[in-house]
Amino acid sequence: MTDDAPVLYETHDAVAVVTIARPTTRNALTTEVLGGVAAAYDRAEADSEVRALVLTGGPVMFASGADVRELRDVNPASYLVSERQAAWARFARFGKPTVAAVAGFVLGGGCELALSCDVVVAADTAVFGQPEVRLGLIPGAGGTQRWARAAGRYRAADIVLHATTVDAWTAATCGVVTEVVPAERLLAAAIDYAQTVASFAPVAVRLAREAVRAAEELPVSAALAHEKSLLATTLATDDHREGIDAFLAKRSPRFAGR
Repeated sequence: MTDDAPVLYETHDAVAVVTIARPTTRNALTTEVLGGVAAAYDRAEADSEVRALVLTGGPVMFASGADVRELRDVNPASYLVSERQAAWARFARFGKPTVAAVAGFVLGGGCELALSCDVVVAADTAVFGQPEVRLGLIPGAGGTQRWARAAGRYRAADIVLHATTVDAWTAATCGVVTEVVPAERLLAAAIDYAQTVASFAPVAVRLAREAVRAAEELPVSAALAHEKSLLATTLATDDHREGIDAFLAKRSPRFAGR
């Protein structure tokens, strides 16, 4: 990815920062943009020095949604095997903690992309929504499910059926935003959050993330059993001993990721 690419990639210590950079199209999620984000995820996954990822669209706008012109004449069969679907599947497979840093429009597929992350840090300018029904469509990349799980069925119905938009503070009360910050502090706040996560034991963070995400998929009894098995895995790591030794010695731990 080069500087004129639709998606930019840089690192800040152990944090990869992925920026959607198409302001002239309000960061619309074209197939090219989604492919660029997926490629950035591949790059971050392969880099052992990267322990967390921040996804942003910059301080003005995150993403206004899909480029609907690409969807105008798509048929169901081709859509299900398209590059767009491959990109969304890549986001779901990503194994490191992700922080969305969002400002301005966070709509449609842009909202779904933000909600696919583990944490959402929102600027005080952010506006969230799923306006797909206005175009004869429905959210198809997790919007119906993630809103319902975070905010409850009735609030999700308002967002999805009525195409209601909500500001950052309302989104926080709905459970889809972790922190609201001034727009000028957005990226710094998200990187700071991600760097804190990256400072912890990498295996423990990865497994804790897996356990939290399993809560969306499994019944409570199965999720608790899965959690216990993941805890047992951490007990086999050198990092768990290092963490305890450092705590008892009142020093900072030196986690090796094993």
